[in-house]
Amino acid sequence: QVQLVESGGGLVQAGGSLRLSCAASGIIFSINAMGWYRQAPGKQRELVATITEGGSANYADSVKGRFTISRDNAKNTVYLQMNSLRPEDTATYYCYAHVWSNSGWFHYWGQGTQVTVSS
Repeated sequence: QVQLVESGGGLVQAGGSLRLSCAASGIIFSINAMGWYRQAPGKQRELVATITEGGSANYADSVKGRFTISRDNAKNTVYLQMNSLRPEDTATYYCYAHVWSNSGWFHYWGQGTQVTVSS
């Protein structure tokens, strides 16, 4: 069974920074794409950023220039560095990974970590 465990959320003032981490564990042969989504109360889950195994990244327009996604393939871990945070960034952040395990290729999700940005 593959598990994704997130950490790094919290409360920060507008303009501040946070770094989220998400580590995948279990029987893992390979991880293709990894990324982050977020969901604010009353809103749909939205893509924040994705990164391929080779390191190519894509970002939502709302976070370009402020957030940076990266990954450590040796540690099966993806990171999200969030700078210049705004109140509208407040949401539960979920990581995901497209994983090849002994069960085949599946998308897995973390349990979510809360990010709250105060004005």
